[in-house]
Amino acid sequence: MKEDEIIPLAVVDALGLFCPLPVIKTEKKLRKLRAGDVVKVLSDDPTFPKDISDWCRKSGNILIELRETKSTYQAYVKKKS
Repeated sequence: MKEDEIIPLAVVDALGLFCPLPVIKTEKKLRKLRAGDVVKVLSDDPTFPKDISDWCRKSGNILIELRETKSTYQAYVKKKS
């Protein structure tokens, strides 16, 4: 395992869902987790990068990384302390 590898505690599969559902599912999952836990969010909504970035900024949660692969996105979100 690489030192910089992100290990999520949970995965939110929001493939096929469009705004605002990927963010809503992420928020619901994070409510069940502890501060500092990380979730991986999968989405193919073209507005997802902006939506998740804006939501993290407003909610205080941390967008650790946003990856794009072909037509899908993977966001790693850390629950605020």
